[in-house]
Amino acid sequence: MSFLIRVQLPDRPGTLGAVASALGEIGADILSVDVVERGAGLAIDDLVVELPSGRLPDVLITAAESIDGVEVDAVRPYAGVLDTHRELELVEEVAEEPARGLEVFTEGVPKIIRAGWAVVLSHDSAGVHRVTASTAAPETRMTDPPWMPLARATVLDGEESWVPETWRELGTELAATPLGKPDRVLLVGRPGGPMFRAAEVARLAHLAGIVSVVLPD
Repeated sequence: MSFLIRVQLPDRPGTLGAVASALGEIGADILSVDVVERGAGLAIDDLVVELPSGRLPDVLITAAESIDGVEVDAVRPYAGVLDTHRELELVEEVAEEPARGLEVFTEGVPKIIRAGWAVVLSHDSAGVHRVTASTAAPETRMTDPPWMPLARATVLDGEESWVPETWRELGTELAATPLGKPDRVLLVGRPGGPMFRAAEVARLAHLAGIVSVVLPD
């Protein structure tokens, strides 16, 4: 079974290699590594690892944190391998069929930023409406989120009163970005975390900005 493990580690030569060796000793096979964020002497990396059948994911935490200075932010099941080049493919797919662009984009975004789901919301005088949603998006709807219309990409507090109770129960981390205009917003969720980092939110905003150019109004 594959897992996505997010680790915080000292940004110095050899540390990631030491983590890889520790994971290898418990039989975990690293399928891919993605640098999420770097700064202030620390790095945040996402590793997709395959764990032998019968092993509990807790062993991944124990192994990674056996290396001095390493902390595990989150571990969750993951289907697929990280593909950091899929942004271009997704933009091309949207451009090829702009009439279905919102649907294509909403379905593709979670695979790129490793979220559980995504929805596109619109805002007008009648309130907030769901325009489209990815396959795994929850059926539970929001009513009048106070942050819409949205001026810029941001991380949202998943514990606030506007968040549906089922989302809060799952510990859903949330981020949102305008999609070409403040009253059309892409909302993404990660049930169970990990939290969205600043670099991930910037990446989401950049991608939304590119795609919004070819989307119909």
